[in-house]
Amino acid sequence: MSIKDRLRGYSHEVEEALRGLLKGKGIPAGLREAMEYSLLAGGKRLRPVLCLCFARMLGAEARAAMPFAASLEFIHTYSLIHDDLPAMDDDDLRRGRPSNHKVFGEAMAILAGDGLLTEAFGLMASTAGELPPGRVVEAIATLARAAGAGGMVGGQALDMAYTAKAGVSLEELREMQAMKTGALITAACVCGAQLAGAEPDVLARARSYGQSVGAAFQIVDDVLDVVGDEKALGKPVGSDEEQGKTTYPALIGVERSMDLARRNAAQAVESLSPFQGPEATFLRDLAQFIVDRVS
Repeated sequence: MSIKDRLRGYSHEVEEALRGLLKGKGIPAGLREAMEYSLLAGGKRLRPVLCLCFARMLGAEARAAMPFAASLEFIHTYSLIHDDLPAMDDDDLRRGRPSNHKVFGEAMAILAGDGLLTEAFGLMASTAGELPPGRVVEAIATLARAAGAGGMVGGQALDMAYTAKAGVSLEELREMQAMKTGALITAACVCGAQLAGAEPDVLARARSYGQSVGAAFQIVDDVLDVVGDEKALGKPVGSDEEQGKTTYPALIGVERSMDLARRNAAQAVESLSPFQGPEATFLRDLAQFIVDRVS
């Protein structure tokens, strides 16, 4: 079975879980519609899949870890809704459809993002009924740090500060992207391991894999904005250059950027050297797929 088929299979599990998670919560109909518009718009579901795979690989039940994994998609979706807003990246398309604010208006889009972020922490806490509460609390703390001001939110702030700014260094770019994109991807891996009760040396390997895969993912995203196909990506290409974004291709060119992405993928694979089984094989293949993807 190809890596695409295996990823699709894992993603389908997440999709099935996501469909019912906002029902019966007393959410006003218009707000729930806006939240589900973006939450159920498809995508690779990379972050929850990573969480589930690390949890499974290290001995936790996927059913027990699923609500926590789904919370990662809630947080990721909220960040996309807010990133697309006119005050942020000002994007009109997301996954081939109009961005949330183009359909529901800016105010409702902001509230939809706020709602998804807040609901995510309720989902995380709910896993304490299925898994040891101490593990759950540890994982919640990890995810809160990754999504917060020292992680994803801080990375977005740096991205805005660096836009149209001359002289941003490669190290500053690396740090910004490690926060904006890499922090949540890394947390997905570490949280899956924490839910399984992993020892510190295993957590370090999960963190190394996540950091390397997160870096490769963002580098390839930067490259695809230069050379990708708009139909495959589901959003316009060339927007980074148009907005004056600091990216890897802008600093070191497409070819060197792809070399760097491949090196990160190789490091991710090396991080998994002690592990065997179907999840470990999938995670190794996923690292290479992230570099080879076209969308």
